[in-house]
Amino acid sequence: MSILQPPLQTSLRLLKLSGMLETLDARLAQARTGDLGHLEFLQVLCEDEINRRDTAAMNRRIRRARFEQQATLEGFDFTAAPKLPAAAIRDLAALRWLGAGESVVLYGPVGVGKTHIAQALGHLAIRSGADVRFTKTSRLLADLAGGHADNTLERRIREYARIPVLILDDFAMRELTPTHADDLYELITERATLGGSMILTSNRQPSDWYPLFPNPVVAESLLDRLINTSHQIFMNGPSYRPNKRPKSAVPTGNSTAGNDQR
Repeated sequence: MSILQPPLQTSLRLLKLSGMLETLDARLAQARTGDLGHLEFLQVLCEDEINRRDTAAMNRRIRRARFEQQATLEGFDFTAAPKLPAAAIRDLAALRWLGAGESVVLYGPVGVGKTHIAQALGHLAIRSGADVRFTKTSRLLADLAGGHADNTLERRIREYARIPVLILDDFAMRELTPTHADDLYELITERATLGGSMILTSNRQPSDWYPLFPNPVVAESLLDRLINTSHQIFMNGPSYRPNKRPKSAVPTGNSTAGNDQR
């Protein structure tokens, strides 16, 4: 049972100091046993409140990021993918690229863990205090296309442009329409003026992106601005996905399902 009097509880809530409210009983017990002096008691209470607010703010940024999964670099099994450039990926974890307003391009075959690493870098950026947004490139283009329909394109581009770290998954999957290419050009140009960073994942190497744009001039202007300020990491090796699948039950009976080699 809490030893706090109701008026003090009410005051702490009104002052939005619930971090203190949650730990005050324990801190008072420490003070009574002599583990905390008066100033130390006040200091640790303030630290409790700061930690609560930092945690709440980080959780809000994680929700706003709209990750597909809560992927972290600590949760990535590099031993399962020995061909991956682990040292280069861990170097990106220092977030120097974020401080410099640079971008990251992760490219390679399907299933090697590009999306996991992209989200993990985004998670690290969130821990450092940055806002992040994750989206499939196709979903971004569809959202911008909606802006043409209701005359909100400029607003939508500004919203994406202001995000410090924008993660575009499955970039350059297919040929772009002129409208999609123009929308990407406007977005990336706007982001360049604001100094934001991007993380792109792609199955194609950056030099193969140019033919996907119907207008070579747009492609040259957009991609040179993007590629020349990016850290490019080639991720190769066997698929990482089977290592994350749960083991299936051993079949019983006379099932011949194991003969399917697709």
